[in-house]
Amino acid sequence: MGHPARYWHTVGDRVQCDLCPRECRLREGQRGFCFVRMREGDELVLDTYGRSSGFCIDPIEKKPLNHFHPGSSALSFGTAGCNLGCRFCQNWDISTSRATDRLADQATPEQLAETAVQWRCESVAFTYNDPVIFTEYAVDVARACHDRGVRTVAVTAGYVHPEPRRDLFDHIDAVNVDLKGFSDDFYVGLTGAHLEPVLDTLRYLVHETDVWVEITTLLIPGHNDDEAGIKEMARWMVDELGPDVPQHFSTFHPDHRMRDVPPTPPATLARAREIAMDAGQHFVYTGNVHDRAGGATHCAGCGTALIERDWYQILAYRLTPDGRCPACGLALPGRFGERAGDFGPRRIPVHIA
Repeated sequence: MGHPARYWHTVGDRVQCDLCPRECRLREGQRGFCFVRMREGDELVLDTYGRSSGFCIDPIEKKPLNHFHPGSSALSFGTAGCNLGCRFCQNWDISTSRATDRLADQATPEQLAETAVQWRCESVAFTYNDPVIFTEYAVDVARACHDRGVRTVAVTAGYVHPEPRRDLFDHIDAVNVDLKGFSDDFYVGLTGAHLEPVLDTLRYLVHETDVWVEITTLLIPGHNDDEAGIKEMARWMVDELGPDVPQHFSTFHPDHRMRDVPPTPPATLARAREIAMDAGQHFVYTGNVHDRAGGATHCAGCGTALIERDWYQILAYRLTPDGRCPACGLALPGRFGERAGDFGPRRIPVHIA
């Protein structure tokens, strides 16, 4: 028996899932596109509640989040399935899984919170696959974490309807949204979804919540790496979200159904960063490459290098205790402590008993 799901109603002899814009209509025993929400009798259930494909402690920069407690560690996990069908998915073995019996690890929300405390993790991260599809579990975990003083992080494509979106992000402290491209043709052709709901989620998060927001775009050669498209996206971000929302341009590696596409050249990432900053974005980073220039955080006022990084390693941290530039006093947007963490580039598998 699955865990009772929210966000559904009946339409004739069907049960319609109202979690995301797909609005899957299910007969008895059928599963939605995400595979983990299914009809049992006359109800919708989530059959991955409390189950995971594995738990690991990661650096927060891996999410990636560069303005959220740099150098800290995040107890990270995912389940199975996804409500997008990205041909280029870098975690396809999890997101396209059609075998929930591979979810060998289990944990209650309280066990997850306690494990984070024991390992001195600053946060618990819902990642590897999209937490939107396991919203009920994510919310319960977030509540348990907040009760123990542990923050929560979501890595998501942002493809979700307004009511569950509000319920989920009411319990999230920081989010990285995958803005996969900047045309509906790209979304339809390569993800099986649409662009506008993602843009709506970004507007909502930035303007109607206190969640710290960063954005990632995986640059795929020949598909979303053209300079005109990057400039259009950057201008939209500045106009609609403001110049202080950090963006990460990440390297594509041939995988899943796009193994014939070459990896992203480092020069493409550097050029995208330059275009975005010329358009007015203050904080633009390169990802999945060793690029100290593209990993550094500079003051938007005077240009002082405030945080220097190499991969997931913090090399220098020059913020004042209240998160300001020591040279000009301008506050750095984000969530910062008096000092950076020292977790570094490690990855620690964790078994939750």
